[in-house]
Amino acid sequence: MTGLAVDDAAWASAWRRRSPADKLLLCGGLVGCALALPAWPGSVLVGLTAVVLALGPARVPARTFGRAVRWPLAFIAVGALTSVVTVGTGGLGWAPDAAARAGSLAGHALAGSAAVLLLATTTPMSDLLPALRGLRVPAAVVEVAAVTYRLLFVLLASLRTIREAQTARMGYSTPARGWRSSGALAAAVLTRSWDRARRMQEGLAGRGMESGLRVLPEVLPSSPAFLTASATGLAAIVAAGLAA
Repeated sequence: MTGLAVDDAAWASAWRRRSPADKLLLCGGLVGCALALPAWPGSVLVGLTAVVLALGPARVPARTFGRAVRWPLAFIAVGALTSVVTVGTGGLGWAPDAAARAGSLAGHALAGSAAVLLLATTTPMSDLLPALRGLRVPAAVVEVAAVTYRLLFVLLASLRTIREAQTARMGYSTPARGWRSSGALAAAVLTRSWDRARRMQEGLAGRGMESGLRVLPEVLPSSPAFLTASATGLAAIVAAGLAA
């Protein structure tokens, strides 16, 4: 599954031992450049930088990065298509600047998605959540993210187990059976997720938990060289985007 592959890539990344704050600064700067600079050449430079860093220094597998970007790409394509359609007296039509508008939207979105995926494929959630606490993100938001992250793997394991059982019973041998099995699979995973969430809530309440989950985070030192290189690269992207 894509989610597990991204998490595995983050743990195996060459940037795993780098400070999460350093990577947040770099990827946050890339996202800011993708949003603020013109699509050409700003977004193109941001996207290329994120991909080169992921596949090069961070050593993220190209297959994993490519599979992870497929789902954002589908949403971006739908958004770009709907943004250039106009409704008038003559019915549906294309906006006068349809190509430029769609290209700009797709460029900004793809560049920002690539920057976010650079962070996701190099930083495990166990490193990112303590960093968010250090950045003064509300504790409730961090706790919800942590519980969701832990529960996600339980649900993915349930999904895999149920699907394997359905496949062994020829549940996907024909399109009609596949539709029925998919519906039963979705219903089973949904009910199991509600049951897991309820039991988790009851267990935490029974332990009198009121201040959040306390963990001892791993301290990863910041790298001045990495920060300097990140700031220099971001400044070069901004200068190139503004000059063009």
